[in-house]
Amino acid sequence: MEYLDVYDTNGNLIGMDSRENVHKNGLWHKTVHCWLYDRDGNVYFQIRKDRGTFYTTASGHVQAGETVEEAFVREIKEEIGIILLPENAIFVDEVLFKMDKVKEDGTTFKDRAFANVYLSEFHDSISSFRFDIEELNGLAKCSALATLELFKGNVTSIKGSIIVPENDSNKEEPKEFFASDFLVNEGENLLEKYGDVLRKIVELWKQNREKNNME
Repeated sequence: MEYLDVYDTNGNLIGMDSRENVHKNGLWHKTVHCWLYDRDGNVYFQIRKDRGTFYTTASGHVQAGETVEEAFVREIKEEIGIILLPENAIFVDEVLFKMDKVKEDGTTFKDRAFANVYLSEFHDSISSFRFDIEELNGLAKCSALATLELFKGNVTSIKGSIIVPENDSNKEEPKEFFASDFLVNEGENLLEKYGDVLRKIVELWKQNREKNNME
């Protein structure tokens, strides 16, 4: 059974409980979210196995007794199979996330999380990814700037690609993406959910481009 540290609304550690009870009773806990982007301004979304929609590059719960930094390394390794250290990433913010969702059995899933958000530039080949096929179908890759335009409703689709496992490696295929491809929960909208991260990636991409032009 998985256990999580539990916090009060001010972020003070007050104990631990099972993951099941945390979401049954709406207890505050910590999560970690990592976003990869590349030098061309592309962002990488994981393709969720359960729903087929696109979400963070890698994310998950911080387990009981685990630091946020340790969870960062573990979740990335487990989900996409690469080693990435927190010191090689940019900490963006700790965001308070609150959501109640009624499940098919009629019970309510209560999520109360301090979500720790990181960005990291991806320099390697797509062959370095090793996907957790129990959770992911692969990754979706698209321009962060174009994705913002999609979420603003300025375009109806954007061009991108999907990276999926094939034999002992991965392959990349072109794909057209629509707003409906991206994960949002009831009561959320795409721009509010992903806008801050995408704008930060665009900012970093522009800074790197200007720096390279000056060299």
